Amino acid sequence: MTTAEQGAVTAAAHLMSYPAPRTCPFEPPPEYARLRAQEPVSRVRLTDGSIAWLVTRHRDARFVLSDPRFAANRHPAVPLRASGGAAGARPPVAVDGDLHAKARGSVGGEFTAERAGLLRPRVQELVDRRVDAMLAGGNPADLVGALALPVPSLVIGEQLGVPHEEQDLFQELTARLVRAGADEEEREAATAALRSYLADLVARKERVPGEDLLSRQVLARRERHGEVDRDALVDLARLLVVAGHEPTAGMISLGALALMRDPDQVAGLLAHPERVPGAVEELLRYFTVVEQFTARVAVADVEVSGVPVRRGEAVIVSAAAADRDEAAFADPDRLDLGRDARHHLAFGFGPHQCVGQHVARVQVQVALETLFRRVPGVRLAVAFEDLEFKHETHSRGLHELLVTW
Repeated sequence: MTTAEQGAVTAAAHLMSYPAPRTCPFEPPPEYARLRAQEPVSRVRLTDGSIAWLVTRHRDARFVLSDPRFAANRHPAVPLRASGGAAGARPPVAVDGDLHAKARGSVGGEFTAERAGLLRPRVQELVDRRVDAMLAGGNPADLVGALALPVPSLVIGEQLGVPHEEQDLFQELTARLVRAGADEEEREAATAALRSYLADLVARKERVPGEDLLSRQVLARRERHGEVDRDALVDLARLLVVAGHEPTAGMISLGALALMRDPDQVAGLLAHPERVPGAVEELLRYFTVVEQFTARVAVADVEVSGVPVRRGEAVIVSAAAADRDEAAFADPDRLDLGRDARHHLAFGFGPHQCVGQHVARVQVQVALETLFRRVPGVRLAVAFEDLEFKHETHSRGLHELLVTW
């Protein structure tokens, strides 16, 4: 090993590891604030040993996520897992440019704000049904199992056209992906089981299309290409399940926990329900539950805030750090449900911004408003210090949230 190589190894050994461990479930690691103030574009060591640039300022994050000189397409410089998460939670291969626009355009119409609004009455029915079951099931109840996990699964199942008689099976398959204590082998088995179910569901949609997303995709692809790529549709359906289930469940559970700790703000929301959408934007900013989808690779030499990033180098955007940037949000560590937080990065930014964000918003809005309206005395049934938070998967949340009323 040359002297230069030895120097590089020594320097890498002293880099901060990303992601840094959290000391408080409601706050990003303090190291991110230090980097944002002193070294907003810094080198970090990922858990697989590779080196990447980490971006922690809001302005720089938006730049990297929207500039075409940073590609989302997987590349040897960008690890499949920035956090060493489970194999079942590995991010899918992304594409860029015209290919990305074509792929996104094929499903984008399914997830517009208008279509999400049309879905709201059905989401309300599903949430009310889950709250009914929770109230009938005894006190205390686990809000994660009773509400946070089932609602996204039910909504995704409705969108994909899962038959009503198979909803329990579908919920069990999706729940297995995020089950507490599952090891990598169990997650791989859960992924295989879900994929097998989705393959059968797509085959049924090919034979007898219905009024659902998968059926519309079958008909559209058959019209364009004369045949249906079943594997591609299965991959699409699985992506929607993985991307839409656990993060939304995490936001419902963390949002409920934050509101239970701040009854004055809850009272204000119940008195002015028109403020709920804005409050949910602030909760999305405050928690920013997903960070691991923001890996990019430079496809040209480019500067980020004066720091040269060379072609082929990996860049990680810390959305959680960027959403606590004082330059973008006044007093950012305070949860302020009256804040205009619509420019947060909880759903990413630029061409790869989360396609399902409008549907996720509707679910979180309806779930939280309904919970606190229908169960006004809901509160923690255990000490906050005894709660078990999720840090081991690609999005944050709670394994269990015992509540009473």
